Amino acid sequence: MSQPANAPPLAGVRVVDLSRVLAGPYATMTLADLGADVVKIEHPAGGDETRAWGPPFAGGESAYFLSVNRGKRSVAVDLKDPEGRDLALELCARADVVIENFRPGGAARLGLDYEAVRARRPDVVYCTISGFGSREPSDRAGYDFTVQAESGLMAITGEPDGEPVKVGVAIVDVLTGLNAATAILAALHRRDVTGEGDRVEVSLLDTAFAALVNVGANALLTGEEPRRYGNAHPSIVPYQPFRAADGWIAVAAANDGLYSKLCLAIGRPDLAVDERYATNELRVLNREPLIAELQAVFAGRAAEEWEGPLLASGVPAGSIRGVGEALRAGQARTRLVDHPTAGAVELVGPPFELESALLGASAPPPLLGQHTAEVLAELGVDDERLGSLEERGVIARSAA
Repeated sequence: MSQPANAPPLAGVRVVDLSRVLAGPYATMTLADLGADVVKIEHPAGGDETRAWGPPFAGGESAYFLSVNRGKRSVAVDLKDPEGRDLALELCARADVVIENFRPGGAARLGLDYEAVRARRPDVVYCTISGFGSREPSDRAGYDFTVQAESGLMAITGEPDGEPVKVGVAIVDVLTGLNAATAILAALHRRDVTGEGDRVEVSLLDTAFAALVNVGANALLTGEEPRRYGNAHPSIVPYQPFRAADGWIAVAAANDGLYSKLCLAIGRPDLAVDERYATNELRVLNREPLIAELQAVFAGRAAEEWEGPLLASGVPAGSIRGVGEALRAGQARTRLVDHPTAGAVELVGPPFELESALLGASAPPPLLGQHTAEVLAELGVDDERLGSLEERGVIARSAA
């Protein structure tokens, strides 16, 4: 299909989203941001469960749901009803990409698994997101919280003498969504070259292991369990927050040159030439006395007073902000969307932009069943049949 030169990269790509909650919806929102037409399939009674995950709510929709479903069209269809399942399969057969995160075996029981869809659309890119991949027990549901626990992420997060702590956001789900979107894009590219579809499998556990990066490598290399360092870094010193007179400032002197600049910027050139701290390796070994010296200095001035001279010296540093404070500091990429019931809603925007092309339109997250009639009409379902399906509870349409 011919597209304008500055069209979104995925313009003309149809995605059927059978997923719910976070990892799958995050992946499909990323594809929507890149211009794909994402059709979100939801159950007529309640829809995606994150619609009810609140407070806070805006216009009857939870902030959680609003955060990961912009740019999509919602079709409310009961997949357990044979006619509803047939409609969903027809939608999948007309899609370039299908993504699902049912519990293992769930898609097959519904007749919407890879084999069923591929029989109708041989070149489909079909993505399955699961908690544990092919590991046993194969029917186990996956949740970010338990995967953070079982992968080791929780064991390395928290204060050294405190209890294990999860990351403050469902980071494994988010990274899984990004991994799924990346793999889907690769499969679409391969299809453009070979004409063949593909099956993509992404699991929360594999994502969590990959997210361990250097800490995982340390464990494999040494055979020792990595410990918790709180906000400090196991292999770089100083690389942590310091308490200033009125708050906190994070300092990242990631090499010997930055360390020297740090010492000069805070008025302690003697620490730069102290033989105990001459290299990063020595600073790691002598972490405690150095951190005590630096902490005593930082406590003497306000965080903002430190930020200027540190940044001017080229030392990475920044005051620790609250989430709302950070989002309203003027640097966040946000989008204002006009929601049917909530009105003007500000959302965190996509974390990327392309110089050569537009991104997808800033369509608001949909109401449950908002696009049921529109999308099913594209399948040739007329008004009489729509009314019959709705009367029998097979589909639902939003009132707004």
